Amino acid sequence: MKHLRLLLIVSATLLSSTVWADGSSDRLYGKMIQANEQSMREYASAQGKNPPEVTHYRYGMKLDIAKVIHVTSTNGNCDVMPAQMTYEDSSGNLHILEYRVSGTDCRSQH
Repeated sequence: MKHLRLLLIVSATLLSSTVWADGSSDRLYGKMIQANEQSMREYASAQGKNPPEVTHYRYGMKLDIAKVIHVTSTNGNCDVMPAQMTYEDSSGNLHILEYRVSGTDCRSQH
């Protein structure tokens, strides 16, 4: 009985630390996305344009990209994470496209 109790305590501790680690990276990505959106609203205001709306990418969606303004960084991580690309379409309107991407810092992983 003591062994089972010890096993349950160890399992719960490991599980909670895993959940906490995942949650912290989600908060980090969330802050990165919010900062990008705020920066792009400021950019739009400075350019005299309407603030961009966020669109979530769907496979096969048609995009009208005339000029890429900014792409969020994927450096420093190897996880699959949210990323955003802000672009101007052929009419001069700003858009933010949100999508999932694999990080580029995968040197230590095989």
